[in-house]
Parts: sequence; C-alpha cells; structure tokens
Amino acid sequence: MTDQFDFIIVGAGSAGCAMASRLSEDPKNRVLVLEFGGSDVGPLIQMPAALSYPMNMPLYDWGFESEPEPHLGGRRLATPRGKVIGGSSSINGMVYVRGHACDFDTWEEMGASGWGYRHVLPYYKRLEHSHGGQSGWRGTDGPLHVQRGSKWNPLFEAFKDAGEQAGYGVSRDYNGERQEGFADMEMTVHKGRRWSAANAYLKPALKRANLTLVKGALVRKVLIENGRATGVEFETGGSVREAKAAREVILAASSINSPKILMLSGIGPAAQLADLGIDVVADRPGVGANLQDHLELYLQQACTQPITLYKHWNLFSKALIGAQWLFFRKGLGASNQFESCAFIRSKAGVKYPDIQYHFLPFAVRYDGQAAAEGHGFQAHVGPMRSKSRGHVKLTSSDPREKPSILFNYMSHPDDWEDFRTCIRLTREIFAQEAFAPYRGKEIQPGDQVQSDEELDGFIREHVESAYHPCGTCRMGAKDDPMSVVDPDCRVIGVEGLRVVDSSIFPQITNGNLNGPSIMVGEKASDHILGKDPLPASNQEPWINPDWETSQR
Repeated sequence: MTDQFDFIIVGAGSAGCAMASRLSEDPKNRVLVLEFGGSDVGPLIQMPAALSYPMNMPLYDWGFESEPEPHLGGRRLATPRGKVIGGSSSINGMVYVRGHACDFDTWEEMGASGWGYRHVLPYYKRLEHSHGGQSGWRGTDGPLHVQRGSKWNPLFEAFKDAGEQAGYGVSRDYNGERQEGFADMEMTVHKGRRWSAANAYLKPALKRANLTLVKGALVRKVLIENGRATGVEFETGGSVREAKAAREVILAASSINSPKILMLSGIGPAAQLADLGIDVVADRPGVGANLQDHLELYLQQACTQPITLYKHWNLFSKALIGAQWLFFRKGLGASNQFESCAFIRSKAGVKYPDIQYHFLPFAVRYDGQAAAEGHGFQAHVGPMRSKSRGHVKLTSSDPREKPSILFNYMSHPDDWEDFRTCIRLTREIFAQEAFAPYRGKEIQPGDQVQSDEELDGFIREHVESAYHPCGTCRMGAKDDPMSVVDPDCRVIGVEGLRVVDSSIFPQITNGNLNGPSIMVGEKASDHILGKDPLPASNQEPWINPDWETSQR
C-alpha cells in the first residue's frame, strides 16, 4: 500500500461508503478508506430477520452506552454504532425513511444553506432504486435498493386500517409526496439480503484499482500542519502508521467518533482540550455539543389469534426460517418484519408529523432478548423532535478510551407531554374496529396505568433509544460560533478537512437516519469534487391543509 492518496475517508459507514464510490469514479482520484471494523460476511448481518443479533455483538458494535441519564432514573442506555464494513447500515433495522421535506427546510433556516428539501430531493433520487415507490418522486436506478415487505401477516393491514378508522389519512408512499399518514414501511433489502451501504456502494467500487480499503484501522488523529489537514495517524496490527492526503481528509466516523477524532486532533472546545493536554488547533465549542436522538416506547397488546411471530419463537422454527433463507433468500428471514408504519401529528398547530410508528406483529424487546408471554403485537412509538440536547466529550487523550456520552434524554418538560400523547393516541388506534378480531389485553403499559404520573413512571422506566444519534458536528453558517462545518461540510478553521455523516445534521430528521446519512454522503461528494450541485427540484410536498386547526 502506498501512503499517498488524494482523499482519505475515515469510516466505511452509510456516508463513507457512498463517498468512497463517488470519489473513486474518476480513476485519477486515489481514495483510501479506513475502517476499524472487519468483514460483514455471514448470515447474522446479511439475513434481515436476524437484525437483533449484530447490534448486540462486540464483534460488530462499538459497545458505547450513555452516562447515567439523570431524567431516566440514572439508567445507562445502549448506543450501538456499527464497527464493521457498512457501519451502522450493517447492524441497523433496515428501515428506510428520507425524513420530512420540512426537516431539510429547517436545516436551511438554521444556517445550512443549500440543504433545503428542493436541494436534497435530487440526491435522494440519485441514490435510490425504489421498488413500488411513488412515480416521479423516487429514484429508480440508484445503487440503494428500497422495497416493501410481503405483508404476510394480517396484522400489518389491520394497523393501517385502524389508522384510517381513527381518522388519519393513508399515504401510498411516505418517502414520496406525502409523509403524513399510515403506510407500508420500506426497507433496505434486496433479493432477500440486507442492502447495506457496503453492499450498495463499497463492494462494487472496490473493483476499482484507485480505491483502497484498510480494515482494523483505528484512526488516532488527523495530522494538521499550518492549519491544514495533511493526513491521518492510525493504528493497525499493533503498529502506528500515517497516510497522507494530497487533497482532503473526510471524517465519516459517526456522530460519536467523528467529534471524538476532531477533539483528539485539537479541534473542539479549547478549555476541555487543554485540560486533557491536547494542543488546540481550532477552538470550536460546537464539537460534541447538540447531541440528539429519538426515544421510543414499545406499546404491547396481547393477540387472541395464534398468528404472530411468537409461534416461531423456538429453535426448530428459527432453524427452518434460517435454512429457507440460506438456500433461497426467501421466507420470514428475508424481512425485517417492520412492514407497516405511520407518521402523525401530536396536536393541531403542528405543521408536519412529529410522531413515528413502527408496527411489529410480535411483542418482544428490540434486542430480541425477551418475548412477552404468548402471542402479541406492538407499536414502537416516539416523538420525532425532542428539544433535549446532550453532548459527547473526551474522557482521555488516549484514542482507545471511549468518550463520555450524555444524551440528557427527557430534560425538556415538553418531552413528557409528547410521550404521554403518544401512549394515549396509540391506545386509541389499538381500540379501533380493525383490531377487534385480534385484540387481547394490553400487555404494556397495562390498563391500570392511566394518570399522568403513572404514565410518566412507565416512560421513565421503559423508554429506549431508537439508535439515531446525530448533531455533534453541526452544519451551519461560518460565523455561527456553534457551527462545526460550513454548508460545504468543511470544518471551520481548518483547511482540507470535512465531516460528512449524521453528526453534521443541525436537527434530527423525521424517522430513521440511514437514508439521510447516505444522502449527505452523496451530496457532499459533489461539494468535495467541486461539481455543480444537481438542479434543485420544484416539487411541492404535501402538507395537511388543516394542520393549524386539526390534529388529524
């Protein structure tokens, strides 16, 4: 391996894989990708239904967790991040959500000029190969295959019907013109396999002679000379090495590791860095700040008919599903089982959805460790735009030490009201006629939990992360002291260095973050290569005409 490259990308995750592919399209560009994790080969990652395994395996997960969260009774919440080729797109739930059009217009209002919906929509179309999406709104020949499930279980349809009966609309494609409503959920699965960013982008690109991937590489810091990033120092196989970047170093190491690497390199809050004996290159107080996430509750209902996934909760059935998947890439193993969903508004006066549902025909913990007794179904529900903010901080100048992560979950009083609303709206949906043939008792929280205080107690004890951390290297105007990168993703105060991953989101998007992270990698590639951005779209997304006066 030569130690001289044009571009060095740190992290082979959702954005990193997209950039590796786009930057290496020109054979003149020598591109190096450094990834600490290893291979993604094997059924536990590639089989969609096995999704609860890789995110709980130290082989594939960085193993981060939050500090004791003060508003959740001191609970530490798991913060899984992919440590493998494909990054978190190789261990996630494979749910594909672009985000709402208003999310990106909000980014632009917050200083990320050129990142409004009209600017990002063309990049979503470029990255997608949509199967069954809304014509004219979706891409049909991009590298990322996006499909819908087979809806093998009648409960998927019951959930959508119940939403309609409760007075909500139905969206034929929540990634198209209209997000609001009940819909079929989309997944990044192709021909029965998890379609991670590695499968979509990185593996095809690795056939090019000008793209080099080094696995097992722990990046220690960015090398900076006279205010310019010139390369990176990394550890591999027990030795410390350097690689030089003639043009740019690009961090795409996640919303936890990108700020960590910046701070180890002397870019961050000056006083904190000085306390750890790190020489300050650029005083950027926004590095590690603005940490955001989605929280969710699993609201569980017993099912009176033996039709849920519980009947497969035994070794014999799991082996059968596994064999069918291994040999034919078909059957229950080929779906993440999140096949219907909803995006609704919590109250009148909210312009666009602020609550998301994932529906599952099974009552189980997300990590797959414990099933509720017997047949049941559940809705994962949570508010999309919490006002709570946390931070990522260094604990040491040693790159091997984990950073301190505090989300400060539920620190804003509105969060409690929003979650109580989520529970009450879900109960109303489960009480509709469509669920009558299936509805047993409420397993969780249980009928006895009704008052605000009782609901708050349940929330405090049971709320879980949806694993969507972002925002820690916020994109914004150059003159905003809390911005870390400008709208071209360039780190403010250092030449030749960019950050391109979910850490640059000024505000968390509506839904799961894999789609927006890949979009950011696609759009940033054009900025890095000095190309004109794709022409802005003039398509008008649907906003509920009665949003000011009606909740649904």
